[in-house]
Amino acid sequence: MPRICDYEGSRYRTDFWEGQNRHYEDGVERVAMQKLLPPGGRRLIEVGAGFGRLADLYQGYQQVVLTDYAQTQLEEARAYLGEDERFIYVVADLYRMPFGDNLFDTLTMVRVMHHLANVPAALTELHRIMVPNGTAIIEHASKFHLKSLFRWFLRRQGWNPFDPEPVEFVELNFDFHPAWMRRQFQSSGFQIQNCRTVSHYRLNLLKRFVRTSWLVKLDSWAQPTGNWWQLTPSLFLQAQVQKPPASVPPTFFRCPVCFSVELSLPEPDLKRDAVIACRSCGRGWSYKNGIYDFKTPVIAPD
Repeated sequence: MPRICDYEGSRYRTDFWEGQNRHYEDGVERVAMQKLLPPGGRRLIEVGAGFGRLADLYQGYQQVVLTDYAQTQLEEARAYLGEDERFIYVVADLYRMPFGDNLFDTLTMVRVMHHLANVPAALTELHRIMVPNGTAIIEHASKFHLKSLFRWFLRRQGWNPFDPEPVEFVELNFDFHPAWMRRQFQSSGFQIQNCRTVSHYRLNLLKRFVRTSWLVKLDSWAQPTGNWWQLTPSLFLQAQVQKPPASVPPTFFRCPVCFSVELSLPEPDLKRDAVIACRSCGRGWSYKNGIYDFKTPVIAPD
């Protein structure tokens, strides 16, 4: 199995976002999402939802599934978002998603791709759980941006931004060449329809002396240029799922180990814990405090 970046127990919300001068980054990412995201639909999944920072953008969806590899992140998301029956919280491994085929008509994934050691495997799994012609909004970090180009020309950077292969600059932190990433999307069954370049002005000096709302507005004007050239550290891709029409009605959960859909599914109750049993392999998966945990098996009831 690929290496996995685990945020379990981290204080991601407070150590990275709140009080950390990230209003510009949050603002420009919201602009990109609002421009690329279909306004509504039946079922949306956010992969790597963290504490639910972007969940307020999904108001037009009947059901929203928030997944993360770290249970503590989803616990914080539940507290952050409050009681909303549209939200379903699922602890899951991106490479072995506990969902049936052809389930989601919209998928979002922001600030996750740069932690993935096996991009083709991840895209293949995301493609599997989406409906034909569904829409995926996926952000990835780029190695081919102005700062990296200047640093390389000045010999202050060891890796070559023109090299199409990903670079792991810190353990489980990758930057990707836009052309390489486009090939991965295409080979995994995603047709890229739109690209927005994001964070054109991610400089501490600008963030210090220029009003955030002005920087966000300037960035929003520049983002559509992503369809012609990509020279920013972050890219948002809108892609359509290419696959034959589904002939079998989708099932919601499946076992992430043996892939069976023969699961016992007790009625979710926020006041009562439960165990979901796989009738094929005998493993159990917990439902506790409103969160499904498909990462850590438990003893299934007889």
